[in-house]
Amino acid sequence: MTPSHLKSLKKGVFAMAKITLFSKNNCMQCKMTKKFLEKEGADFEEINIDEQPEKIDYVKSLGFTAAPVIEAGDIVFSGFQPAKLKEIL
Repeated sequence: MTPSHLKSLKKGVFAMAKITLFSKNNCMQCKMTKKFLEKEGADFEEINIDEQPEKIDYVKSLGFTAAPVIEAGDIVFSGFQPAKLKEIL
C-alpha cells in the first residue's frame, strides 16, 4: 500500500470509533469542544459528569481529572484541541 492508502485506511478506522465527550457544567472548553463537534457534523455522545457523577470514576480511570475528556476508540485526550478533534473525525 502507498502512504496515501494507509492514511485513508487510518481515517476510516477512526471514523468508525464512537466519540464520547465527557463534559461539566460551566466549562468553557467543554462548550467549545461540543460546538466544534456539532459544527463538523460529528456523531458523538455527551456525558455531563455533573449530572452523571457515577461516570467520574471512569474518567479518572482514564487518567484525567479535568474536563472535557474526549474518547474515541483507543484515543483519549483532555481539553479543547481542534487538531486532535479533526484527527478523530
